[in-house]
Amino acid sequence: MDRRSFLKNTAIGGGAAAATSLAAPALAAGHARTLTMVTSWPEGFAVLDDAASYFTQAVNAMSGGSLTIDKKTPGQLVGALEVFDAVSSGQADMYHSADYYFGGQHPAYNFFTAVPFGATAQELFNWYYNDGGQELHDELGQIFGLKSFQCGNSGSQSGGWFREEIKSVSDFQGLRYRMPGQGGQVLGKLGASVQNIPGGELYQALSSGALDGLEWVGPLADERAGFQEVAKFYYAAGFHEPGSGLIASINLDVWESLDSQQQAVLTNAAKAATIHQFSQTMASNGAALERLKAQGVTVLNFGDDVWDAFGAASKEVRDEPMGDELYAKVRASFETSLANSSSWLQQSDGFYLQQRNRVMGG
Repeated sequence: MDRRSFLKNTAIGGGAAAATSLAAPALAAGHARTLTMVTSWPEGFAVLDDAASYFTQAVNAMSGGSLTIDKKTPGQLVGALEVFDAVSSGQADMYHSADYYFGGQHPAYNFFTAVPFGATAQELFNWYYNDGGQELHDELGQIFGLKSFQCGNSGSQSGGWFREEIKSVSDFQGLRYRMPGQGGQVLGKLGASVQNIPGGELYQALSSGALDGLEWVGPLADERAGFQEVAKFYYAAGFHEPGSGLIASINLDVWESLDSQQQAVLTNAAKAATIHQFSQTMASNGAALERLKAQGVTVLNFGDDVWDAFGAASKEVRDEPMGDELYAKVRASFETSLANSSSWLQQSDGFYLQQRNRVMGG
């Protein structure tokens, strides 16, 4: 029995089913519907709450009044990392988060946000929208009673903030560092003491010394969070999240209670939010990085020996859940799509950028 079937046969699941049966006639009569969406992001957090807010506004505008989202920030209903369970159980209708936070529920969820040395944003879009990623997300969601969408993308995330320069792999030994997902598992293999702390608590943890360093998103989001005030070494390129997908996920019973027009609004608003937020972020990161430099931040990149260590540990981490049949299925689909996309992109975009920089400068 999958978890969705289990929930339907419990008091919680039965209540959701009853609510669905009552809601359907009201919807057919054209009554408006409000969905409560819990998020993992404090209000105003650059990139992440930007995507959630745009999605909320797009749904409200596109539905013609038939569908409204009531966005709740962490603590208003549940905590930042409790949104998955809240929506799966029916406590809330939807969440906006990053699905690699929920790798403990199932390790395959990592692929729908980011895995180390994985897909860029373009490559993730290729897999998700054209090579079976959405269908696999749906298959995974059936276990937990969820229907999910890509709903934002941070692009390539930065290597993070450090109080001291990272000169060799040994510098990770005992380092108290915040990094979620499989990337955090990689640093754990390199000796770091890895923590997964919600975004709203990171500034305090870094400023108090509870953390020696952290990764968050990229220059735009990191600048707004203020990390430059308490750490001065910033690594521009990271191995862990080359194109991180943000996710909007709706309780499956709630999804099935919506009419086709409302479902289409949610589907297309999520796509619109993805493109809008991703392009906004990519357009803003360069200027934000220059402002960080002007505030005394030293921008660096990890050495090749460190990258080699990241790679070796990443292979181990990606292999560890292979005993799970669905994880193996998702991974095979992801890697096949990635290989196909990468082959063409290297020969086309990659070569073009080399030549543009050589011929035109920059």
